[in-house]
Amino acid sequence: MPLSSAQHSSRTLASRADQSSFDRGDVAFIILSGALVSFMIPGLAFLYSGLARRKSALALIWAVAAANAVVVFQWFFWGYSLAFSSTATNGFIGNLVHFGLRGVLDAPSPGSPLIPELLYSFYQMEFACVTVCILMGAVAERGRVFPAMVFTFCWMTLVYCPLAAWAWSTNGWGFTWGVLDYAGGGPVEIGSGMGGLAYSWVLGRRSERELRNFRPHNVSLVALGTYILWFGWLGFNAGSAFGANLRAIAAAWNSMVCAAMGGIAWCALDFRIERKYTMVGFCSGTIAGLVAATPSSGYVPIWASLVVGLLAGGICNYATKLKFFFRIDDALDLFAEHAVGGIIGLLCNAFFGSKDIVALDGLTQIDGGWLDHNWKQLYKQFAYVCATCAYTFIVTALLAKIIDMIPGLHLRETDEAEKLGMDDVQIGEFANDYIELRRHFFDATVSNDNLPPSDDKEKVSSESEATVAAGDRHAVPDTNGHVRQHHVHTAPKEGNGQPNEKDPLEQTRSGDVRHIV
Repeated sequence: MPLSSAQHSSRTLASRADQSSFDRGDVAFIILSGALVSFMIPGLAFLYSGLARRKSALALIWAVAAANAVVVFQWFFWGYSLAFSSTATNGFIGNLVHFGLRGVLDAPSPGSPLIPELLYSFYQMEFACVTVCILMGAVAERGRVFPAMVFTFCWMTLVYCPLAAWAWSTNGWGFTWGVLDYAGGGPVEIGSGMGGLAYSWVLGRRSERELRNFRPHNVSLVALGTYILWFGWLGFNAGSAFGANLRAIAAAWNSMVCAAMGGIAWCALDFRIERKYTMVGFCSGTIAGLVAATPSSGYVPIWASLVVGLLAGGICNYATKLKFFFRIDDALDLFAEHAVGGIIGLLCNAFFGSKDIVALDGLTQIDGGWLDHNWKQLYKQFAYVCATCAYTFIVTALLAKIIDMIPGLHLRETDEAEKLGMDDVQIGEFANDYIELRRHFFDATVSNDNLPPSDDKEKVSSESEATVAAGDRHAVPDTNGHVRQHHVHTAPKEGNGQPNEKDPLEQTRSGDVRHIV
């Protein structure tokens, strides 16, 4: 029945009264923080593109951009409701009370009564977008992008939404138990890191030849992407205070200190072995520090971030070796950077978490960690880490395997497509136009007719590159001032005269490629 003018006027006044309870400064701050978090997505795209070979550089940018679009739809459709519905009757996942953002407008948000739920849902959507965009690094150089988009929608529903509900929903078991996870050590970092490891395991390893001659094609893009991420991460962590308050400032400070210490620690470990500094190494350590700051920056004193950052840079550096032990081709080291970094930050909350830092927002009260003599916080953090890691890996692996078995949705490209590159096979464009020109020139000048019978184009192509073990000085051959051209790789002989078939993934030293987030 249509409203009378008096009823309409009364409802308008009530709505304005509700809106007047929100802090306009906090609202403006969270809008800005959400924009900063959104800016992390092109940072990830540039980072991944720079770390990949030039023949697959654009495919990773496309995968990140498309995954972002899929997550926006999923979050509007039912993602927010599954993660944050206040009427859920269990601590595992929400219900569909907010399906299609129904009823999400000017109610006070779960994060703070001073901002509206509509803004809160937008800000949390950006977190979900960043998480899945990190996960897209698992498709590097051999994954099909369309099945990855189908996987994205399903993964958001079955993995990310439950993890977010555990940590941040007022009904989540982690939230009600008192787990300290400030900005997403579980949902964002462990979710993307363990999810990427599981997806890489199902996808399989790249071909042996592709591994032997690997090198990041553009380190400048890696540095650019890292600094864009660093900039956006300030909105990621400071905005998670859900207000323009002292706790947000403390989180920003902690993020900066962790990033700096992580970069220093990583470079120090690499210099100890190689006697050289590398930009990829510094970027790796910086991101490891920022990852550890994600769950901890709103809980720990600023001095504690010196320890958190150093631990993250050092431990994540060594964690890059674990993929060789597990024989999983985690091409961009999502596990070592994100899962391990997130675990470090979560466990450090048990030791350094301070109720005084949390109280800076004027709203939140906790028991703190060991600094406040709350000794039991450690087992809560440890149990939360174990549950998050196990659930993410198992469900992601099962989901990826099921999708891979569906006709038309197999996750991996063919070996021939891997040789040509994902840009040529799937995207139809190249990040650099000279790649296509070079291939046309090669086709015009080299044919099987003018090659010796025992040779082929693949051999000519391989002879034009200096062959290096995967990871030597970030896969850049040490040529001492000149490049050894036209050298055909032959496996070294063992004592019995047989070629040594050592796994090219294992031909790495401590200063190897850090294929980071």
